[in-house]
Parts: sequence; structure tokens; C-alpha cells
Amino acid sequence: EDFHRLPSLPALLETGRCVWGDKGYSGDDVDPEEVLAVLQESITLPLEIPSGEEVEDIIWSSRIRLATVVPGKEGHPDTITVTNSRYQGRVSFLGPSYSLHISNVTWEDSGSYKAQVNLRTSQISTTQHYNLRVYRRLSEPQITVNFEISAEGPCNMSLTCSVEKAGLDVTYSWISREDGADTAREGSVFSTSWRPGDNALSYTCRAGNPVSNVSSRLIPAGPFCADPGYPLEKASTSFCLLAKGLLLLLLLVILAVGLWYIQVQTRCKTSRMKTFRRNRMKLRKKGKPDPSWA
Repeated sequence: EDFHRLPSLPALLETGRCVWGDKGYSGDDVDPEEVLAVLQESITLPLEIPSGEEVEDIIWSSRIRLATVVPGKEGHPDTITVTNSRYQGRVSFLGPSYSLHISNVTWEDSGSYKAQVNLRTSQISTTQHYNLRVYRRLSEPQITVNFEISAEGPCNMSLTCSVEKAGLDVTYSWISREDGADTAREGSVFSTSWRPGDNALSYTCRAGNPVSNVSSRLIPAGPFCADPGYPLEKASTSFCLLAKGLLLLLLLVILAVGLWYIQVQTRCKTSRMKTFRRNRMKLRKKGKPDPSWA
């Protein structure tokens, strides 16, 4: 069924090698292997070598040629040539199949990769394709609470969940526990209402991407509606009390330092006056002129 994929005879004679993909000879219709990587961490693109085959060389490419690996013979070291400067010092090739290992992954590393394995034994080439997707590990979600309290109606709340520098493919859900069971609602924004006397429900936001899952702290619905200043008013009151205490302490320290300085200056002045008077008396007794007239 794949005979139409065979290279032309002149091409075979020119190269002396058949190119064999995972499906057919060209490998163009092969779905690439999806590989997920974490930003600034390491990732390995696994390479499979057909059993019983001796490898002549392996060519790794990502848009352009990345590196060439020539396995060493009879105990000699492998010859590795990294041709893409962006990967210098960040790639290695893990034996025995020479899988590509990339350290300190960057956003620019995402995209398609290809490994062409040229086999000496069977004189064919196999090609494996990859699609590398890079994501950031998510930080703890931040919650924004907006609520409206009517005179007689319920307290309407809107909870918004967000993650700093979230990137792509991030999903959000809200989890609430009611009647002993967890209820999940998809989306970053969750709206609810609460009346005095209702069960005091609490909500948690969960955010996830293909490489990480994180949850927010527990958000109680009741206190925001029962006390419109919760928790901002409490935090503001505590901060004001702390600021006033620190200011008072600073004033007391300044006052104490000022009093000490005045006392030191007074003592020094008194000591100098006493010394001057003693010297003056000694000079008078010796009949020498007063030093104050000099």
C-alpha cells in the first residue's frame, strides 16, 4: 500500500541509502511525538534505535540542524558536533540510543524536532519526529472578590481567579463543598449569592496547565457579606495600630537620645569651666598674667 512512497531509482543510486520513516519511506505523514517541558528545567527527547543495527550517525534537527552524533568504534569516544550555537552547552546525548537531553529549557526551544538515524548494517535511514511544548510551573492563584449587599436581598458575590504569568493552556475551576460532596465549576470567574442563615460555604480555585496544578487558599463566602470590611478592615486596623506603636517608640527613642546629648554637653561645659578656673588660680599665685588677656 505504500509502494507509491518509494524513492526513485536514480535517487537510490545516488545516495546508496533508503530513507525509512515510521510510516512508509518518507515519514511525512507521521504524527510527531508530543513532549512536554518545564521552563528552565530539563527534558529528554527519547530516541529508539532498531535492535541489531549498527548506527553510522544520527542527525538531530530543530528547524535547522542542531547536532550530529557519530558513535565511537571499539572503545573510542563518540564524536559530537553541535552546529546550532543556541544549544551550545545545553545539550547532551544519553546512551545507548543517543536521546537528546536539553537543559535549562527556554521558550525558544519549543517547536518541532527531528532525529534522522543512518544505519550502517541495513543501509537505511529512520526518522523520528517530535513536537516540544514548553510551559511554566504555575504560582499560587490570586483571588479577587467583588460583592454587592442589597438592603433586603441576598449578598451577590463574584470571585475571580488568576495566576501571574500563566501562559497558555491554563484551565481554572472552582471547588465548593456542600452536603459532604465537592462540587466543581469550570472557569476563572465564579458567581454566587449568600443570605444570613445560609450554610457558610467556602470556595477554592484550582488552576492547571499540562505540567502543574495549584490551588488557592480557602475563600469563605459568609464573612465578606456579613462584614463588608472583611478581611481588609481587619488588616487595615492591625496595620494602623502597628504603625502608631512604631511611631511612638521612635519618638521616645529620639527624646531619650536628645536628653542624653544635652546632659553630656552640660557636663563637658561644666568640666571645662572648672579646669579653666583652676588654671587661672594657679597663674595668679605664680604672678603670671591672666591667660584670658593673651
